[in-house]
Amino acid sequence: MKKKTQPANKNSSWESVSSWYDKLVGSKGHYYHEKVILPKLHNLFSVYRPSALLDLACGQGILSRILPDEVTYTGVDASHSLLQAAKKHSRNKKHTFYQQDLTQPLDLQKKDFDVATILLALQNIPDPLAVMKSAWAHLKPNSRFVLVLNHPCFRIPRQTSWMVDEEKKIQYRRVDRYLTPLTIPIQAHPSQGEKSVQTFSYHYSLSAISSMLQKAGFVIELMEEWCCDRQSTGPKGKMENRSRNEIPMFLAIVAMKI
Repeated sequence: MKKKTQPANKNSSWESVSSWYDKLVGSKGHYYHEKVILPKLHNLFSVYRPSALLDLACGQGILSRILPDEVTYTGVDASHSLLQAAKKHSRNKKHTFYQQDLTQPLDLQKKDFDVATILLALQNIPDPLAVMKSAWAHLKPNSRFVLVLNHPCFRIPRQTSWMVDEEKKIQYRRVDRYLTPLTIPIQAHPSQGEKSVQTFSYHYSLSAISSMLQKAGFVIELMEEWCCDRQSTGPKGKMENRSRNEIPMFLAIVAMKI
């Protein structure tokens, strides 16, 4: 595996939590990776069959570990430490990792990937349009860009929450703000209070994300909404399970380069 470096954003909030994140994800992914996201992506890739995949904001390379061995994989991330973890996890000579600032044009020679991805990371980058333009620049015409997001309608940090209507015996999702773009600080270790390292979540509405994809040169081909598969028991189990099956946790967008 080769590594090419480019001056990355030194203020990347994920560099300071890279060790914690690597332990959280591990070799197989955290629960939602293992049980929801990676199986759903496997289904998508069985349709699109990538031969060369560009993984933007790849972190410690969880996606690289579920791809067929013959797929050429290129992971890009701003965090040096996460890339070091990705290289330790990978054993495939067709996997390469590059440290670059994703808010800047990518210094990659390859311009003919047939799939690009960004998994649970677009909302951690202050300039989503720049990431979309980079994906467009390194994809072949008519190739796909797959985005997986915490659902932008229902999972906005500090602005959405579960509530219970005791009279109707239902659990529902409360949304306090949605259309306004938001920069939301996230404590990596809430129990430490103000001493906790912070990351940032950047919220944009679905219409804003759609508009950015159009500006970058994509058309949306498919959207899938993925629910959590956990099951509750006990007196509130029925309402909790019903609400989980109705309010999706993740949004997947497949956009085509035109």
